[in-house]
Amino acid sequence: MGENKDILFEKIDRCGLITLNRVKALNALSYDMIAALTPQYVAWDQDLDIYSIVMRSSDPRGFSAGGDIRAIYDCWKRGEIDTILRLYGTEYQHNWALEKFTKPNIALIDGVVMGGGVGICLYGTHRVVGANLKLAMPEVGIGFFPDVGASYFLPRMPGQCGMYLALTGRAIGQADALYLGCATHCIGADKFDAITQALCEAQTVDELLNPMHEDPGESELQQIQPMLDRIFSADSLEAIVEGLLSETGEMADWCRACADEIAKKSPISLKVAFRQVREGAQMDLEQALRLDYRIARRFMTQDQLFEGIRAAIIDKDQTPHWAPEAIEDVSAEMVDAYFAPLEDGELDLTDPFGTKIGPG
Repeated sequence: MGENKDILFEKIDRCGLITLNRVKALNALSYDMIAALTPQYVAWDQDLDIYSIVMRSSDPRGFSAGGDIRAIYDCWKRGEIDTILRLYGTEYQHNWALEKFTKPNIALIDGVVMGGGVGICLYGTHRVVGANLKLAMPEVGIGFFPDVGASYFLPRMPGQCGMYLALTGRAIGQADALYLGCATHCIGADKFDAITQALCEAQTVDELLNPMHEDPGESELQQIQPMLDRIFSADSLEAIVEGLLSETGEMADWCRACADEIAKKSPISLKVAFRQVREGAQMDLEQALRLDYRIARRFMTQDQLFEGIRAAIIDKDQTPHWAPEAIEDVSAEMVDAYFAPLEDGELDLTDPFGTKIGPG
């Protein structure tokens, strides 16, 4: 079966096995890796011998660090914006394909999983997370926004947890991931090989995973959710920050630290993410992926994302120069421009296992 060095596809007995293998980049997803995924799922969907799909990482440090933002930056420097847009369109199409795929689709996740890495596992049927999980949607920190369908899944987390994660970019562990619905099972990474072997033998997924599930303990976010709901339900980003800074009592220091983190993010990204989470609560996944593409297109015409990437991984000075510099300087008209319909048409999504879904 065809494969490349960064992503490996194998058929082992009754299992289609995907191994993310770009170790030097912590499995940052290149265009070629993303583009290879949907055709392989289509082939395995048609293969009656295949009972389930398993996705894993060959890197014990993590599952996937997200999209290859260095490659995106290099394309931007060369003026190849169309190449970047093709990557995002292909990525969101794959997110939709995962939603339509009907066979058991199991991701074995431990360590770091961020951004696009979340997108290639969240829409499967089972998400098994290890004890070292660090899951995040940190895009506002590089001048972008939570994408890969985050307009859909963040608002559907309990209470205001999705808004909190969108604005802070903070990572969560096993217990929080289970509580928020990002994980279906908590199982030590030392058992991932045994799970893979059993699935190759076509053992029924739930009968296999349910007895192996280990209680991760109480979710921190569940414990503090009343406070999160009170502050992050405010009707503006400014009011959320004010609520954090005004908090008193035992959570005051925590809230101030949270406000300090938000203050370091891109102001335009924060305003876009705030609106995206609010509007996404009324959308289905198809609509959310089209919205994400619409917003991504607009970020490609601005410098914020590329300034954020420069500061984070090119010059590594960690001092991005945001414009505007403060959230109060971001006008409603600026934010509206990111959400306006595309002049040349919206993203088409195709069900590769059935019929085409046109723009909605």
